Amino acid sequence: MRIRRQMTDWIARHAMLAATLFSGLLVAAIALALVLRARPLFAAKGIGQVLFGNTWSPSTGLFGLKPFIIGTLWVTGLATVLAVPVCLLAAIFLAEYAGPKLRGIVKPLIDLLAGIPSVIYGVWGVLVVVPFIADVLGPYAAAHWQRIPLLGTEFTTGFSILAGAVVLAVMIAPVIIAIADEVLRAVPREVREVSYSLGATRMETILRVVVRRALPGLVAAVVLGISRALGETMAVLMVVGNVPIAPESVFDPAYPLPALIANNYGEMMSIPLYDSALLGAALLLLAIVLAFNLLARFTLAYAIRRVAQ
Repeated sequence: MRIRRQMTDWIARHAMLAATLFSGLLVAAIALALVLRARPLFAAKGIGQVLFGNTWSPSTGLFGLKPFIIGTLWVTGLATVLAVPVCLLAAIFLAEYAGPKLRGIVKPLIDLLAGIPSVIYGVWGVLVVVPFIADVLGPYAAAHWQRIPLLGTEFTTGFSILAGAVVLAVMIAPVIIAIADEVLRAVPREVREVSYSLGATRMETILRVVVRRALPGLVAAVVLGISRALGETMAVLMVVGNVPIAPESVFDPAYPLPALIANNYGEMMSIPLYDSALLGAALLLLAIVLAFNLLARFTLAYAIRRVAQ
């Protein structure tokens, strides 16, 4: 019987090790395949010209990815700025203030938002967000914010960075709220009781004790939300405008890397280096996601050390 248990434990341990190694090797295999397919472009044009070139014109042999990189960072960054504060406040309310009845109503709705297909969000963006920006917010910005950097505009069709960021913020909100709520509720009640016994108010207890204790988990929730935002394609390409020019304002159109790949892959592959350029864009997107996750890991480790102090 003892030998049987040891054998079962050995098999389970090695099976989990094999699954872990397979996951890591899969990422490496994807990266290697993209490097090999993108290599002809970098060899012919040079990495600097591809990464920092401003012109995307495959028919003339120009494959500058700078506008797409800037568009990706703009849309993802603005979506994060819009989503994270609201999501964290909503999670704090659900975990600390909402009663069982209200929580029982709101939580299933949040889970439902997480399961809606991205194309539905895109349609909502085209029908609601884009007209609002074109008819209301854009003219107001042109009249009052013209001299404000990044906010001023002379004209906008509504298909813009702001539209993509709003849709993307709504899409990642359920992920951040659900994880942050569970992390906050996992903080032991004894921690709160000790804070109350020392004379702290409820708000002081939440901000200085509960949030501080749950900080690593909250960082992880935000990281998962941003990771999804970086790779989102369908909803964003429907509302962001898809113009390969580096934007100067949130009301300008943009062209993120995922939208570039989704819109063009499989078309005009007879053009030399076109296929290599699109796979180079995929490699660059993978590199951005990996770099962001590494940065998030360092931030998470720093947050854990701060909590432990």
